[in-house]
Amino acid sequence: MEKLNLVSGMRSTGKLHLGHYMGVITNWVKLQEEYNCFFFVADWHALTTKYDKTQNLKQDKLDVVLDWLACGINPEKSTIYFQSKVLQIAELHILLSMITPNNWVERDPTLKDMVKILKSKTEDTSENMPQMSYGLLGYPVLMSADIMAVNGAVVPVGVDQLAHLEITRDIARRFNNIYNTEIFNEPKPRLTEVPLLVGVDGQKMGKSFQNDIKISDDENTTSKKIMQCITDRSRARKDDPGHPDKCEVAFKYYQAFSDGDEIEQTKCECTLGKRGCADCKRRLGNIINEKFAPIRAKRQEYQKDVSKVYDIINEGSKKAAIEAEKTMFKVREAVNIG
Repeated sequence: MEKLNLVSGMRSTGKLHLGHYMGVITNWVKLQEEYNCFFFVADWHALTTKYDKTQNLKQDKLDVVLDWLACGINPEKSTIYFQSKVLQIAELHILLSMITPNNWVERDPTLKDMVKILKSKTEDTSENMPQMSYGLLGYPVLMSADIMAVNGAVVPVGVDQLAHLEITRDIARRFNNIYNTEIFNEPKPRLTEVPLLVGVDGQKMGKSFQNDIKISDDENTTSKKIMQCITDRSRARKDDPGHPDKCEVAFKYYQAFSDGDEIEQTKCECTLGKRGCADCKRRLGNIINEKFAPIRAKRQEYQKDVSKVYDIINEGSKKAAIEAEKTMFKVREAVNIG
């Protein structure tokens, strides 16, 4: 039986952190065995909010792919590409924008979130405050084009992203109805239990919050960051009985990165006051460093010759473009524009 096309991507934000690893990448690695996967770096999407900050864009894009490869995204099983190298996506975006009602775009929850983020990055309340660009307004349609260009049948999402995918299903259905065709799938969600890995300060992990631990951080940097993790605020001395359920960060990391025996031992020693928070975090740092040592080594190997990485990206981009051209041939015929 032929595998269905699965599509997913990440904005070109640079080196990825442990939240990306737990929430997305580990799932992608598993999905490679089940679907024909298309994984792209969304560099056009990055411009919707950072059009004036492109100094590091090239390196940021490369860093995303380096982390993917190091973590197990296999170019022999999955198609890895840059969004901007598949020009058919832009062409499809234009055609889809012609049939998409404006109110569909305006009600998209992800667009609303992005606007909030954009506004939160400035304290300027004057007329100089960043305005929503035409590109940002069209973000949901471009996202739909990403999926529809390779006629994705499946998109991995969390429950909170279902509404965001629904606009793609609506646009695909509308296109098929208007042009009396069955070109596009109505992509189905592949629901995933996305574990939220908080930052060292207990808040959402993110590069902009300076509370993240990078997948590629060296052992010393990782250990130092782990020592900053918030634990049980009610515990005054190291031999006081602890409360793992009240440990805001460290114990959550144990649950994410260690095995059942280690988790139970940690819980027991903490509860009995036999392990202080500092010692607990030192051990946690060792566990995380041990887990990511082979991933970091693999990343360093790729980094020694990035020309090979670009070969992978270029080959994947060509493969994605061929798939997208198959779609666009049908689309042009349907619209009578080809």
